[in-house]
Amino acid sequence: MMKQRLSSISRYLFLAIVSILSVFPLYWMLISATNTSQAVLSGTLMPGSNLLTNFTNLMASQNVLGALKNSFVYAFSQTLLSLLICSLAGYGFEIYHTKGKDRLMSVLLMAMMVPFAATMIPLFQMFSKMKLLNSALGFVLPSISTPFLIMMFRQSARSFPHDIIEAARIDGLNEIQIFFRMFFPTMRSTYAAAMTITFMNAWNNYLWPKVIMQSNESMTMPMLTANLIAGYVTDYGVLMLAVLISTLPTVIIFFLLQKSFTEGIAGSVKG
Repeated sequence: MMKQRLSSISRYLFLAIVSILSVFPLYWMLISATNTSQAVLSGTLMPGSNLLTNFTNLMASQNVLGALKNSFVYAFSQTLLSLLICSLAGYGFEIYHTKGKDRLMSVLLMAMMVPFAATMIPLFQMFSKMKLLNSALGFVLPSISTPFLIMMFRQSARSFPHDIIEAARIDGLNEIQIFFRMFFPTMRSTYAAAMTITFMNAWNNYLWPKVIMQSNESMTMPMLTANLIAGYVTDYGVLMLAVLISTLPTVIIFFLLQKSFTEGIAGSVKG
């Protein structure tokens, strides 16, 4: 009995420590956004009274509203296109299954091992010739189809009953109608998980936007945050406030879709 209690106490203690370590960076970011640069450097863990001053300095030195607008436009555009294209591809790979598609899927999965840095220069040259620099299309195109999302939707499609598809065809529905009227509504959790992953990746993307977006008007929030470190003197209170503003949308999206995200990932693994 005593051993069981000690085991339970040790487990709960371990979980409590891990939880505190996980939440601490978010807490420190919130606290730092309210303090002066000197207080941040001194490692204070108490809230300050400098939030309004940091906000005023940030708005005066950077085009925060423009960067937020660009980030939202680029992230939502990439998310919507990725969900549409990858779900169609994953559905097609599984429902119209052939050995040739299995080989093609293997090639796509191997492409995941190629680092983006290896393809960045050819992509930039191609997009430059296509005159897509400083455009939302230039931001979105390289990431609208990813092997991971295709594989995720393919795994989910394995749990979709083929009998329903055959019955729908007999009733006169074409393949596009079957996809949007039958497959799409039943895979909401998978779409929620894919949306969370894609939006967070698009919002936090820094390297490709830094290459393709060459004007201040096209700046995103990660680029704006990086600019705050570029000077000779860094105001860490302002920097942490910018990080906080940049982090909030992804945190909100994740918590709103947390349950569906968990179900979608679990469903993809089971499929």
